[in-house]
Amino acid sequence: MAEPPFKNPTPTVDCIIELTGGRIVLIRRANPPVGWALPGGFVDEGEPLHAAAVREAQEETGLVVELIEQFFTYSDPKRDPRKHTLSTVYIGRAQGEPQGADDAAEARAFPLDALPQELCFDHGTILADYLTYKRTGQRRKL
Repeated sequence: MAEPPFKNPTPTVDCIIELTGGRIVLIRRANPPVGWALPGGFVDEGEPLHAAAVREAQEETGLVVELIEQFFTYSDPKRDPRKHTLSTVYIGRAQGEPQGADDAAEARAFPLDALPQELCFDHGTILADYLTYKRTGQRRKL
């Protein structure tokens, strides 16, 4: 009797893109789940995580991102309502203003003190962790 196939989590990436003036870039998703989110998406087979983060950011915002650091990997099985994903989050910087493209209905830069409330996935948690890190230098504890 054949064993059932493994059901492994799917790797994804997200990018916190810092712009001048203390702003970060969010996209409004065109596909379910809809709402505001960090630019990101699924890692292609054979693609390194950092390359996926740069690619997804550019596809969704039109910005060329320079990654500064790998921030944290979020793996709560409930973080994505579609399926179990693992998201490695990067912090990057870019010049210019974002333009929504690919599966982003809109891309916009937000001041850190005026982020939208309607965030998808666990991106509210990610951004709260990021704000703590920027303020104190302390990273999320495991």
